Parts: sequence; structure tokens; C-alpha cells
Amino acid sequence: MTIQQFLDIAFSPVNTVLSVLLILAVLYWLFTIVTGLDIDVGFDGDLDLDMDAPDGQVHVPENPSAWIQFLTFLDLDIVPVTYFMTISLFFTWLGSFYIEAFASFQVWVSALLVFPVFLASILLTKLILKPLNPFFREINHKGEKAHDFLGRTGRLKSTIHGNKIGILEVFIGSDPMTLMVKSKDGEKIEYGETVFIVDEDVNRKYYYVATEIRF
Repeated sequence: MTIQQFLDIAFSPVNTVLSVLLILAVLYWLFTIVTGLDIDVGFDGDLDLDMDAPDGQVHVPENPSAWIQFLTFLDLDIVPVTYFMTISLFFTWLGSFYIEAFASFQVWVSALLVFPVFLASILLTKLILKPLNPFFREINHKGEKAHDFLGRTGRLKSTIHGNKIGILEVFIGSDPMTLMVKSKDGEKIEYGETVFIVDEDVNRKYYYVATEIRF
């Protein structure tokens, strides 16, 4: 296969989006390796998820939905999401590339085949990363006691109000951590605001935060 044939297949109508996403993923990891920094992506949606370092894992709430159970099945409560999605994207691109190279389907058929290829890719990624789960558990273990967070300040990664659970980023030394939090008085606190951890749930499922400490 010549370079021109490779490029023609990689940037065919079916594979262009996958190729661009894969290039962006490679650039992301190069940026992370060179700078040692991670891109800060905020989630300001109505999600009861907690993302922990490195790169985020899914923390399962007390009554998980079917979607959360599916993410747990994929071990995304252990494996960093960015690792998982990068590998899945690569396998999806590889499968779609070889379908285009060795089969002569119509464009719409090849496009439809991307979906089962993606499902197969995420299952394959789960199997490949399974032996590394103990390693990911170890590097994600912080060893911090719950009461150590009381009185600390952090930055909200999602807007909270009423009984909505959001995400708070707190630094323990130089290590970033994320916690599930609620607004202490139910007041609306916007994404990006700095807040104080003022209390914790009796079952230690989440913490209560406020914009100021009231005595």
C-alpha cells in the first residue's frame, strides 16, 4: 500500500472523522507528556458523576442508572476515561480502516459498520486493560481520611443548587482530587466558583459546600 492509498482510505468519507479524532488524541497525549499538564475539561451538566485523578474515573452513586452500570461494567470506575477512550478510538479507526481497505461496501454501509466496530473496540479495550486494573486502583488510592477535607477550599467543576450533586476539585498538597458535593443551604453556586467544605454526609457519600464559612 502506498502512502497516497493510505491517506485516501484514512480520510475517506467514512474515516475522516475517526482520523481527525485520533490525530487530536495523539496531540493531547503529546501535550500531556511534554508539559506534564492535563487539559481541564469541565462538566456543567446534570450528571451525578465524580471524576477522579488521573484523567477521571466514574464514581458510582448509591442508586446507579443503567448507563452508570454500563460504565462500571467497562471498569471505568477504575480505568481513567481518557486512556480507555483513546485505545477504543484507535481500535475503531483500525477496524474501519481495514473494512475500507479490503471490502468494497457502499459509503452508507461502511458508515453503519462503524457502530458495531466501536462496540467491539470498547469490549476489546476492557479485556486489554483488565490486567492493569490493580495498577490503576493503586495509583488512584489517596489514603486521605474524610475529615481531612473539612474546612478546605476547592473549585467547583459543575453548577450545584438544591439537592443536585456536583463535582469539586480539591488539592491535597500538589495532588488534585475530586469530591461529590452538595450546596449546604441549597443555594445556587456556579461552575468555577471557589467554595469551602463545611460539612459531610453521615454516610460520607458526599460533602456540603458553601461560598463562605458562617459562624
